[in-house]
Order: sequence, then structure tokens, then C-alpha cells
Amino acid sequence: MRYDISGPDRFVVGTVGAPGERAFFVQVRKDRNVYSVAIEKDQVRAIVSRLEIIIAEIKRANPFEIVEIAPVDDAPLDTPVDAMFVTGAISISWDNEVKSIKFEFFEGSTESDGPDDQILCLSVSLGTAQSFAQRSKAVVNAGRIPCPFCSIPIDPRGHLCPRANGYKR
Repeated sequence: MRYDISGPDRFVVGTVGAPGERAFFVQVRKDRNVYSVAIEKDQVRAIVSRLEIIIAEIKRANPFEIVEIAPVDDAPLDTPVDAMFVTGAISISWDNEVKSIKFEFFEGSTESDGPDDQILCLSVSLGTAQSFAQRSKAVVNAGRIPCPFCSIPIDPRGHLCPRANGYKR
């Protein structure tokens, strides 16, 4: 099953759950249809990193390219959040002909390219991609704060810091 969406009304990363137990989702809305896929926190970090590189390259190669500024969407995910699938591989590319960034989220499965694999494909403007990257970075950083000594996330119930010989902080 392949879902192709061009110019979605909304394209965001969001979470469900408390810090330390959060589940990450990419959510796309076009008209009245909402598409959600589960994703790992590290995959979100990788998307942001790759988007920053792609956007910088586009701006360097085309300094006169007009980028419409899209506002950052700080609203929560549309509910109910029902993941169509768990994301395995992700593809991000720039289509210079239509001036859009194309994302492909592939279903992660034990058998590669199985007949029932799903793919969520979408094309967004450069401004929407920048807005997506900003929100994604904020969502990833909104989790548990890292310990100033060992950088391990501090659990709300306490933290046994290895650099403090196991004393609670």
C-alpha cells in the first residue's frame, strides 16, 4: 500500500506519553485524512540532521531561491493517534523541478520488500520542511534533561550517576 501526499495541510513530529516513556510519531494531514506512522527518536534526530544539510545546500546552490516562511506548528498531534505502521527506512530528497522536498517512510518489517509493506510518501515545500525540522528538534529536546555530570537522562524518580559512584542526584 502506497500513500502519496503532495502539499499536506500539516506535517509534524509529536509524542505520546511521559518523558522517558514517549512514543514518537510522524503525522500528516491532508484535507480530512490523517496519516500517522510510528518512528524512533533516533530516526527523528537523523531526519533533522539530514534536513539541515539539504536545506543549507539548497540555499548555497540557489541563493536567490525564495523560501516562504511557514509558521512552526506547536499544536499537539491529532487524536486518536493510530500508527499505520512502524517506520523502518526513510528517504529524503530534493526535487529541483517542482522545488519540493520528498519524504518516504517505509514500513519496517522482518522481510524486506514484502507484498504487504506500506510506504508513506509526501512532498513539501522548503518552508514547510524548515518548520518541520524546527518542531522536530524541539520535540526531541523536550524529553528528560541530561545529568550535568554523566549526560545520561535523569529519571523523574531519581538518577544513580555513575560519575558520582552511584549516589543519587
